[in-house]
Amino acid sequence: MMHLLLPLSASLLFIGGMIFTKRASLAGIGPLTFLFVANLCAAGVFSLLWLLGGEVPPVDRWWQPVLIAGLYLMGLSCTFLAIQKGDVSVATPVFGIKVIFVALLLTVVEATPLRVSIWIAACLATLGIGLIQWTGEGKRHHLWLTLVFALSAAGCFATFDVLVQRWSPQWGPGRLLPAIYWTVGAASLLLVPWVQWSDLRRVEILRLVLPGAVLVALQAFCIVLAVGMFGDAARVNVVYALRGLWGVGLAWLAARIWGGSEANLSRSTLFTRFLGAAVLTAAVVVVIVAGD
Repeated sequence: MMHLLLPLSASLLFIGGMIFTKRASLAGIGPLTFLFVANLCAAGVFSLLWLLGGEVPPVDRWWQPVLIAGLYLMGLSCTFLAIQKGDVSVATPVFGIKVIFVALLLTVVEATPLRVSIWIAACLATLGIGLIQWTGEGKRHHLWLTLVFALSAAGCFATFDVLVQRWSPQWGPGRLLPAIYWTVGAASLLLVPWVQWSDLRRVEILRLVLPGAVLVALQAFCIVLAVGMFGDAARVNVVYALRGLWGVGLAWLAARIWGGSEANLSRSTLFTRFLGAAVLTAAVVVVIVAGD
């Protein structure tokens, strides 16, 4: 059970990273610039795992880390777009749907019947999303875009986790995980022409982008290491899904301190989002408790 401290730490690191991402976005930093910096940080952090050892499979399996890296890039891009288009307190609880996707994918991969608990959790998750988006405030178009991007990110990262759990034993986490993030770092070099270099030279912008990128890289390190070394993707993602609950409260607090649209939310809207986050948390708890 001690390995669950990794996704718990990741859930808190993620919220910190998203708050910095949102503040950087409000300062004019686009998602491609943040994606570039975050991916280079992740490539550096995951290089440390080479010390864990493992075995590099034959060349005919090298497509596996490339595929997983592609899922990570798509998932992180959708994450940044969700935060840029909407509120952190809307996007982060919806990211928690990832645990439902993981459970569904594991059911398909392992060719086992779909448990009743999954259906119950899916219904609760749907209700939670409904509560979060039914706020009565803000631009509805942006709200739906936030939901679409957040759900897309959850789907990409769920597939990412299932494939890491499935293929990590063949490589060893000390080989598969660095290979994935070296691929991510190499692919990110394609973004160089679109990086806002002039903005990154400004100290006030760098103070937002660099901490956010490091926090995003560290949360990825914690959650991917937990799945790669210990498996148990469903249980790990249940704990990680608590980021949705942290996200509503911390995003509101950050907006009150540094400014932002979430500071102006009415009590009824904030309560509705808290309720939606709580229902989503209940959905993921159902998955893990029923799986014991």
